[in-house]
Amino acid sequence: MTTFTTVPLFGGALTADLPPDFADVSTIRQVPDNQEVYLHTTGLTSIIFDITERIIQPNDSSDEAALCFHFADIVTSSADETRIWADFAPAALAKCRMSIPAFTMFATQHPSAAPSRSPQADFTGIFLVLMLLAAQKTDIVISINVPHMADEYAREDVDLEARKPGPLLGAAIQMRDRILETFEVKHWDLIVNEEEEA
Repeated sequence: MTTFTTVPLFGGALTADLPPDFADVSTIRQVPDNQEVYLHTTGLTSIIFDITERIIQPNDSSDEAALCFHFADIVTSSADETRIWADFAPAALAKCRMSIPAFTMFATQHPSAAPSRSPQADFTGIFLVLMLLAAQKTDIVISINVPHMADEYAREDVDLEARKPGPLLGAAIQMRDRILETFEVKHWDLIVNEEEEA
């Protein structure tokens, strides 16, 4: 069974439980101030917490449009093909004292037919969580990215059509659910849109 430990994020403004075998990437390379990035110490799975300006699409201010925008922002830098398996599901944040709307989705990216000199993942699973902080004009986007390299998993263990996620995606589902159960905002004054500070 996976163990978890409470991790302070953004100087302690936020907290969430993560597995202890995920390391803070900022200790080895520069990470943008609006992001916290954690990488599995022996694998390829990563968890990214991203604080962004509230997204409102022209002519569509729906929460679903915001989620789709953030997802597109994550995947458009790649030529890989994308398939959405679980689209725009409401989620509950169990420990938040204030009501924060939250939504999840799950998708996979598959390599394009273009040849590559470096090894490519067979596919990458992407679990996305969007939290909407309307008063702060802020979105918090959490993405769990799970590359599946040919020598890192058994193909027979994964059949998404049959709802068979395999060990790597199964572990990511546990992480996503634990984050939803434990996520807290400790210091609201540190989550302020830059326009409000000006």
